[in-house]
Amino acid sequence: IGPAWEVKGGLLTKVETARSGGLMTVDTFGDFDLNWGWRIREGGNNGIKYFIKEGSEKSIGHEYQMFDDAAHGDSKRKGLTASFYDVLPPSARAKVKKPGEWNHSRIYVRGNKVEHWLNGKKVLAYTLGSEQVLKAVQDSKFKDVKGFGTKVRGHILLTDHKDHCEFKNIRIREYK
Repeated sequence: IGPAWEVKGGLLTKVETARSGGLMTVDTFGDFDLNWGWRIREGGNNGIKYFIKEGSEKSIGHEYQMFDDAAHGDSKRKGLTASFYDVLPPSARAKVKKPGEWNHSRIYVRGNKVEHWLNGKKVLAYTLGSEQVLKAVQDSKFKDVKGFGTKVRGHILLTDHKDHCEFKNIRIREYK
């Protein structure tokens, strides 16, 4: 899987400072329920992207942000843990556990409805293609990405932001 990733003791680990790119699913998903456990080190940054279009060179998609909110410099506004990165902040705050402790996250997509969950609490809900989302996209770095913020069937990607991050119990249920 590349020098930046290793599997050991039931954990999938993003190795700190090593770079080899993210891990992307072979299959694409439209409606799904994705659950996973994760932990990062102090100051860490990672995320899971979804709705990455087939053939996308830069792996652009919606991103569930995973930060050490207390220490990370970009954790204001739209970069908090469980945000739709650079587009929508979480509307409710669930407590992110301290670096080194396990968090549980969930992305639920059904129709045009998307939910982000953190440690058992729904912290963000948005509607794909809605006026709220499309306006927020126009205020983000994704404003020039055609169709961004609308429903697409796409890949899911564990990002490689160079920081150490561990994943466990990654499970996805697809709805057809």
